Amino acid sequence: MTIEELLVLGKKHIHSDHAKILLADLLDKNALELLTCLDEIVEEEKVEIYKKEIAALEEGKPIQYVIGNVNFFGNKFYVNENVLIPRFETEELVEKTINYINKYFTNPVDIIDLGTGSGVIGLTLEKKVSTNSVDLIDISKEALEVTHKNCELLNSKANIILSNMFENVPVDNKYDIVISNPPYIKDDEEIEEIVRNNEPHQALYGGVDGLDFYKQILGSVKEHLKEKSIIAFEIGCEQGNDIKKMVEETLPNSKIIIEKDLSERDRFVFIFNSIN
Repeated sequence: MTIEELLVLGKKHIHSDHAKILLADLLDKNALELLTCLDEIVEEEKVEIYKKEIAALEEGKPIQYVIGNVNFFGNKFYVNENVLIPRFETEELVEKTINYINKYFTNPVDIIDLGTGSGVIGLTLEKKVSTNSVDLIDISKEALEVTHKNCELLNSKANIILSNMFENVPVDNKYDIVISNPPYIKDDEEIEEIVRNNEPHQALYGGVDGLDFYKQILGSVKEHLKEKSIIAFEIGCEQGNDIKKMVEETLPNSKIIIEKDLSERDRFVFIFNSIN
């Protein structure tokens, strides 16, 4: 079959954009390139793969899991069902954190990414700022297999640590930057069916109020902070004030800023220690 015939086939079953994305990824082209080679013959093996991928999308599987990768901050990251699919809001978290690092630090920084999943946060920071060390932490062995693959893809020197937040992190490890996009959905909160049915619940739900992991991190973060440090969180849009109260109790001398995402929803908390 030709590229044009496959695109026609795909559009009969799934959204036309998805049909192009699937085929472009399969043929290692970009979507615009496809339009310049519509008469090109596609080998039968790839035709069968394309048909299976169409079927997977029809059954409700996210396209990121079907093609096995996602673009995050200009880099391609491997993803599968063992890790959360990175969202645009998390790119905003990373961008804001990069700006703060560049503003307040002149020397290479030590970074810890708690609940790293696929590693997109920590690995992107490693590429974008000057680092002394980057520690990638997750409780899931399966998630860390994805992290490890992304470290290889990006030629990263980051350290991968199997741990429930700080539990297995050596007490003498001190950080300039502590960053996390932890599970923050309430246990009984309604979410999109495609998310609920496909993405790992361990990476989504954060207890009755969605705040379990912020409590856990803030309860043990102090001993891992350098005197001058920043904690950066992605949060649920209604959790800012609750997290601010937690910070005021656990780190009473810190400066706290709640920032909005591009949709004007509270989405990020930045905690500054010994930084004016």
